[in-house]
Amino acid sequence: MDLVGWLKKIFKIEKKEAPSLKNSIYEKKEELIEEIHSVWDYIKLNDNSQASHIAAILGFDEWITMDEILRRIRELFGMDYKNDRSLYPYIKTLVDIGLVETNNVGGKKKWRKRDILIKLEGKKEKIENEKETVKNS
Repeated sequence: MDLVGWLKKIFKIEKKEAPSLKNSIYEKKEELIEEIHSVWDYIKLNDNSQASHIAAILGFDEWITMDEILRRIRELFGMDYKNDRSLYPYIKTLVDIGLVETNNVGGKKKWRKRDILIKLEGKKEKIENEKETVKNS
């Protein structure tokens, strides 16, 4: 099972059927709201780990080489790794689970984030309640 299918299964909202009021002239139509979110909004990586550094450095638009990744980590976080190859297993894992794309052109590998979108459907009241709980916490 790939990551996208697994995430769709997690965020799927089950529809429960209420007793229908088809005979009533006062039938109220439920308003469904669709929201689109990125998977990257929900991923929580450990702070100051190599995986969080990679996720902060990679973007959605441009392909970035390992030299550029290391340079950006030095600039943003002020860190130098003793072994530059220690980032490869983290990048490989992100590629294997489908969060990062890889491109091999001219013998140099380049990477970028993959934008995986999730469409959430829900009733207007439920979504507003969820937003309030997020603001309060």
